[in-house]
Amino acid sequence: MTESDLKKVESHLKRTFNHGGLKVKARKVADSAEVYVDDEFIGVVFEDEDEAGSYMFEMAILAEDLAE
Repeated sequence: MTESDLKKVESHLKRTFNHGGLKVKARKVADSAEVYVDDEFIGVVFEDEDEAGSYMFEMAILAEDLAE
């Protein structure tokens, strides 16, 4: 992902989740980026192989993270 792609995805996620502390950071793998809220890793964004200019966001929710 280019720097421009990272900024576009970050802006979209900030608007969608209404959270200014959200960051999208480049990875060594060129087709994806890491997503953080403040300093906590929350998921990965991948370029969509089937649709140019589109992305997929993947976030795991662990049992230990769910409050009872």
